[in-house]
Amino acid sequence: MPRTAVYRLRAGPPPSGKLISVAATGSAAIPAVSLSAVSVVRDGRTILDSIDWEVGPKDRWVVLGPNGAGKTTLLQVAGARLMPSRGTVSVVGERFGRSDLRTVRAKVSLVSGATLRALSPTLTCREVVVTGRDGSLYPFWRRYTDEDWVAADRMLQRVMNGASVPPRGAPLGVLSEGERQQVLIARALMGRAELLLLDEPAAGLDLGARERLVTQMGSLAADPYVPAVVLVTHHLEEVPPGFTHAALLAGGRLLVAGALDEVLTDATVSKCYGVRVTVERNGDRWWAHADA
Repeated sequence: MPRTAVYRLRAGPPPSGKLISVAATGSAAIPAVSLSAVSVVRDGRTILDSIDWEVGPKDRWVVLGPNGAGKTTLLQVAGARLMPSRGTVSVVGERFGRSDLRTVRAKVSLVSGATLRALSPTLTCREVVVTGRDGSLYPFWRRYTDEDWVAADRMLQRVMNGASVPPRGAPLGVLSEGERQQVLIARALMGRAELLLLDEPAAGLDLGARERLVTQMGSLAADPYVPAVVLVTHHLEEVPPGFTHAALLAGGRLLVAGALDEVLTDATVSKCYGVRVTVERNGDRWWAHADA
């Protein structure tokens, strides 16, 4: 198996005073995501500022940062939904500007609030999952085979991981928020993507639903057949077990990126969120609280 990329902080702060990560890949494997000096500027406002970042083909990344840090924009670039203003982007071996973005998008599954809003609430959870085969929004846009429907049922069972699976005929609109997120993840995995992007899937969930979702994402992280995963969240409590790397964003800049236990420290998380916090860990779970 290719060696996972190792990220280390440069010795001493750069001129800007920001922490910056440097990748030493040491592997011939094609990265799932490779960004070099990527910036996104809209209406004169810099949303992402000179981002250098690499995601290995089997990495499990969590991207953390405060509101307005640029996390969702970073996923939009990585998912080929947004072209950067400057810099070089390669996703699953396809370089922006040299490849058809439709080809890139077909290799990337993005789970976000926009995905949920685009799907009709009258679709059954089974219909939602099967559309992941080709990324369509309605199951009547193409004819699915019996094997596709069987695969959709199995994917629902796999993602729910022993939890109660909604009836196959249950409309998306009547499912709980937690169930909808699980259905969307099952849909994303139906397409055999080479990169899975999750944009705040636990947002709006209660404690029980959040914990079930985190446990299920941990199961996905442990599955060697699941491709590279990037999860965006605000909260350390939502980092699933089995995730390997973390990146901290603030003000559109990448403060630090690397191995999870090297990045999630009191100093780096405090710097990212602008408040003094203590970071704690119990086994594979993390949390942070403000210092008194």
